[in-house]
Amino acid sequence: MPMQESNSPILVVDLEATCWAAGTPEGAAQSIQSMEIIEIGCVLTNRLGTVLDTRSFIVRPERQPILSAFCIALTQITQAMVDNAPPLKEAIDQMNAWLESTETVAIWGSWGNYDLNQLTAQCALNSAGSQLLSLPHLNLKKLWRRTTRQRKKTSLAHALAHHELEFDGQPHRGVDDARNIARLLPFLDWSLLDELLSQPTDTATHNTPQTSR
Repeated sequence: MPMQESNSPILVVDLEATCWAAGTPEGAAQSIQSMEIIEIGCVLTNRLGTVLDTRSFIVRPERQPILSAFCIALTQITQAMVDNAPPLKEAIDQMNAWLESTETVAIWGSWGNYDLNQLTAQCALNSAGSQLLSLPHLNLKKLWRRTTRQRKKTSLAHALAHHELEFDGQPHRGVDDARNIARLLPFLDWSLLDELLSQPTDTATHNTPQTSR
């Protein structure tokens, strides 16, 4: 069992990616294949929601290097920020080095499976070896839904409001989204962990982009 105690570290991850108001500049539908990661937001926490460390790894997109006005407005990640950032493979190396310097992380989680699937697809495309993909993944949205029995309003904003919490920070910034997801961990029924934890070989790809949480 990867995580037995309430103070065992868990890494909450939230990705932001290139996006457009409609389709891509070439007119294609937005998908995991067409979107590129521009931020990897990480919060090292535990089941009590105690924040142990945070990191924001900004990434320079390579196939679509110019951010859309829609993407900049949504994420508040500017063109200058990505222009000065490393490409994905180097950013992943930086994240791996950070993880090696932290407390041992047995599992990582995100709000839904989008982050897992985007990271898996793009690491494969860019020959990047993320340590996260060798760890079990927990769909925290699914765990929250099972805990609260909520079925319809399951965005991060709705989940926070369900517990009378307001979003703290900038929505759709990866590190701020991850920090707010961590605030929900004390409300979750962790007895469901064994049932919902996905092993690295269990990865199922979703091709639908999710810019909302």
